[in-house]
Amino acid sequence: MPRSEARVATDRPHRYAKQLASHLGRRSETSWDEETGVGRLVFQNEGTGSLTATEGALLLAVESDAEHLAILEDVVGRHLVRFGTKDELVVEWHRDTGEPGTTQRNDSD
Repeated sequence: MPRSEARVATDRPHRYAKQLASHLGRRSETSWDEETGVGRLVFQNEGTGSLTATEGALLLAVESDAEHLAILEDVVGRHLVRFGTKDELVVEWHRDTGEPGTTQRNDSD
């Protein structure tokens, strides 16, 4: 299954991961473990994702069939960028297939 990953620089990775898991949990199955800094996303019939809070960055990953990969990149990235507007977060996805991934950023300048 194709996979896409993004490393989002932030000094608040735990906060954003928890917020993202909570928000996406309204329509998908999500989990977040504050102690380990690891979360999981399960999208309805479309794929899975993971959230990992590290020192200075939030690591994101999504896995799906080729048809849904860009959609999952957009959903996860767009919501994170919206939550992190003040911190000007940028999510740039890198696919293991070699194809270019999508990029989400706040373009309201």
